[in-house]
Amino acid sequence: MGYGHIVILTGAGISAESGLGTFRDKDGLWTRYNLEDVATPEGFARNPVFVHEFYNARRANLRDARPNAAHEALARLETAWPGDVLIVTQNVDDLHEQAGSRNVIHMHGELSRIRCGACETVSEHRHDLFVDSECADCGVAGTLRPHVVWFGEMPLRMEEIFTALDECDLFVSIGTSGTVYPAAGFVAHVRRFGHARTVELNLDPSEGHSLFAETRYGPASELVPAFVDELLKA
Repeated sequence: MGYGHIVILTGAGISAESGLGTFRDKDGLWTRYNLEDVATPEGFARNPVFVHEFYNARRANLRDARPNAAHEALARLETAWPGDVLIVTQNVDDLHEQAGSRNVIHMHGELSRIRCGACETVSEHRHDLFVDSECADCGVAGTLRPHVVWFGEMPLRMEEIFTALDECDLFVSIGTSGTVYPAAGFVAHVRRFGHARTVELNLDPSEGHSLFAETRYGPASELVPAFVDELLKA
């Protein structure tokens, strides 16, 4: 099938088999942490030490993680496909890039980057961050935070994302709960144009599963390589 523009939305489910915890499952991070404490600007203002400890632990977890077969299959698709393949990920890990994907938009930011509140510089940072850490660019201490979009903040590069959704003729959602907007609304946005094929690949049905023309359920490491093989052989 000659899809010229493929947009793939990925969520925590694609990285779960790499050892990175999901958020909203029964054993997810939000069952162990209050999101208002670790994932809001207000929580960071109240207790920056606690928030830094939370993200330091997640960075340590990411350092031990490796891409799984689902990440690798999407990287293979990007390399082999004659048209455009864009991954829009809700994940803050860099497992897509580790697998070889290059055309990736991190709409919720990146765990391996930090942002300075004084000079607004975003820089790579893969180790622990502390309240008194100094910005390498401006030298100011106490102004650094994870480059992660918290609840109440605007996701990144949304204009680019909606332009890609408007142009795509295949939209695939992988490993998402379908509960967090604006990403949960992407399939409805694509359907308004009526021409794109829509597919959900997930461990279980998402909240918006009925909006997809096709749904397949099972582990991402099995579903995604099989789906990519189908596309490349079509």
